Amino acid sequence: MTREELLKKAAETVCGSREQAHGNPANTFKRIARLWTTYLQNDGIDVRITETDVAVMMTLFKIARLQGNPKHEDSWVDAVGYLACGCERETGK
Repeated sequence: MTREELLKKAAETVCGSREQAHGNPANTFKRIARLWTTYLQNDGIDVRITETDVAVMMTLFKIARLQGNPKHEDSWVDAVGYLACGCERETGK
């Protein structure tokens, strides 16, 4: 897969099939941030997870998977997608 193909597939996935299946990623990331924050706070950890933290940590999750299998194209696509969602949140574009 070329970088152009990767970027195109990530855009189609994040803005197409995944958004249709799961809704706007900003809303999903907000729910995940609240759930992760509550989970950690219940263990006495004073933390507030943001939507951007979710995007970064999910990207790290995909990177960990890539360390195990760097040829798995979906992990590359998903990592780019999570970064795009984080970028959109932070830049407001």
